[in-house]
Parts: sequence; structure tokens; C-alpha cells
Amino acid sequence: MGNTRFIVAGNFIDGSGAEVGRNVFLAVQNTIITAIGTAADLPRNDKTVIDDFSDCTIVPALVDCSVSLARSPSVGRGEKLATAETDVAQRSANLAQHIRYCHAHGVLGVADNDDITDLLAHYQQKITPGSSIDIRSPGRLCRSPQDCADAPLTGSDFIKIGYSNHIEDEVTPPPRLSPEDLAYILQRRGKKKAVVVANGRQQVEEALAAGCDAIEQGYGMGADNLKQMAAKNILWIPSVQRAKNGLDSASSGGAVCCRFSQRYVAPGKPVPGAKAFWKKTLAEQLTQLQLAKKLGVSTALGTGAGSVGILHGESMVEEMKLFIKGGYSLAETIRCASANGAEFFAMEKLGPLTVGRKATFLITRGTVHQLPRKLSYLEGIYVDGKASRTYHK
Repeated sequence: MGNTRFIVAGNFIDGSGAEVGRNVFLAVQNTIITAIGTAADLPRNDKTVIDDFSDCTIVPALVDCSVSLARSPSVGRGEKLATAETDVAQRSANLAQHIRYCHAHGVLGVADNDDITDLLAHYQQKITPGSSIDIRSPGRLCRSPQDCADAPLTGSDFIKIGYSNHIEDEVTPPPRLSPEDLAYILQRRGKKKAVVVANGRQQVEEALAAGCDAIEQGYGMGADNLKQMAAKNILWIPSVQRAKNGLDSASSGGAVCCRFSQRYVAPGKPVPGAKAFWKKTLAEQLTQLQLAKKLGVSTALGTGAGSVGILHGESMVEEMKLFIKGGYSLAETIRCASANGAEFFAMEKLGPLTVGRKATFLITRGTVHQLPRKLSYLEGIYVDGKASRTYHK
């Protein structure tokens, strides 16, 4: 026990969905949680090393299942297209900055939406020890058969297929992939997980029939598709924040936001009918989320960070608030924000805080009633049982 470090928490949420533990200790040895117990039973002697967070809450590290690390949320659509082809050094700098934002807000695992293989190689050459996060990249986003000719087989951690446009896209043309194209791609994926962006009853139904592993967004998919997802254990990444962001910005019609705002801030003319559309869309998605909980659909958080007005890192708190509004308890929401995504994307160092797993977690000062808001102001981050050297309040 000489090399064992004990960590005491006033409140403890392990990420499994279990209720909040009170006055809990974690025993950590060689980066691994070796025991969890009641603080009153903690062995104490002169050699016992105790990190006392008895006035704090400990929760697992967060996992965002839908981000674009190389894209800035603080520019308009036209500028985003212009900057998409900027040099690798600039894009790498953007990626590094957004990774820092994620890390600072306790998001230590992400699944990216874009092919960032070249940027990751450039970034890893300059990485500061302890500042990294676990990143899963899909390689090329599949929107047509040509896009997916090689992507499912090489250079990716999972497959991302754009069967529908993102819900906030102003123009929604017919899908470029036919159901036959989608089925063909999924048949060639091997053992890789496949995430399909699909909206509407028909497109989600076709994605499920083709054999996808996860549906992202799923706006307007209906109860029958949710029942199918529950029966087949298909993950749902509802990305509710996209609709909330659309509603928040509908009255201004602006096309630019800033790092410190979760909405558009540039002047603009309101789009007729936009507010009513987004209000209805958000309400329907929250209703679907409530039904998913009732049916037992596995859900995970994916914010769409990198889209205009959706900020890297801190948007996870906004998405968690929406899950709670959709009927999830705090403990269930944290499971969706951590363990479910970590398991799906095979992030072995992240996930629930149970015996035998890595001691990587977040510390927030105050009570559980202040969560998830307090996750925006972390007291500390522990990685492999030790305080992160790069995190500063």
C-alpha cells in the first residue's frame, strides 16, 4: 500500500448511471483505481497520501462524440469555406487551440467529423506532455460513393457517413447516397464502427436497415426508428445543441459569432419563420430524447462543436443541460457524456470510474446541485491518478 494514493470526494459520480456517492475514497496505484469505499473506512497512518476533495464532486472525464477540431465556431459560413484550404500550419494551430479548449473543460475524448490525419501528425510533433486528448478520426467524410471508395478500409478509426445534411444547413438537397450505396459502404467497413448522420423517418430507417452502428442527429426520425434502435442496441448521438443554437440565433439572422458567445452576434436580418421552425425542431428533439430514455436507447453526447456558435469544450455543458431538460437525471446524463461515448469509440483510458480502470476524472467545487454548470469552472483534472500539469483554473 506504500505506493497507493487515496483521493477523497465529498460527492462521487462514477459514470455508470448509479446514484451519487457521498464521502467516498478512491485508492489509486500505478494509474489504476484499486478500491472504492466510504471515507470513514479510509486507512490512515503517517505514510498515507491523501488528496482531500471532501468539499468537491468528482465525475469522469467527458467525451464529445461529434466535433470538428480544425474548424472555428467563431466565423461565418462563407469564411469557413475560405479557410478550409488554408495551409497546414495554420489549420494545425487552430486544431491545437481547440484541443486546449476541450482539455480545459474536461473533454478528454472526442470523435472528429473530418479527415484530420495530416493535422494530427503535425500537432503530435509539438505536443506538450499531459495536454493531449483522446481523438478518433473518421478519415474522409463519406457523402458519395466516390468519397468512400477507400475511406472505409484505410486511415480511419471509424466511418462517418453524411446520409443527410446537418440539420442547420440552409439548403438540403436530396441525399447523394442511395440506400444501395449506403448498404455497399457498410458491407465493406470490416470491424470499424459506422456513424451515419441521418434525419427524417425514411433516411434513418434506411440507415438502420443498412446496418449502421450509430445514428447522429436523427431529427424527426419518429418512435418506430427509436424502437428499432433500442432493439438493435444502436447508439444515438442526438446533437440537441444544434437546434438550440439555431433557435438562439434565429432572431438576429447574424452569420458570425465569437469565442465567448454560444450564438451568432453579428447584425443581420431575421429569417422569416426561422424562430418558429427551430422552436418546433428543438421541442420535437427533446420529446424524442425523452422517449429514447423510456425505450432504453443508448445515447451519447455530441455537440457539433466547430459549427458556428458551438464552442469546443464548453458546449458539452450546454448539451448536458438539454439532456436533463429531456428527462435524464444528472447521473444518467454524465453516463451519456462519458462512459457511453468512451465505450463506443474504444477509448480505453476514459469511461466509468470503477475498480480496475484508469483514475482519470474531473473535480468540481461545490455540490451536485450545481452540476452541470460547475463543469465550466473545474477545480482540477486528474489524469492517471495525478493532477494534470497543464490544467490551470
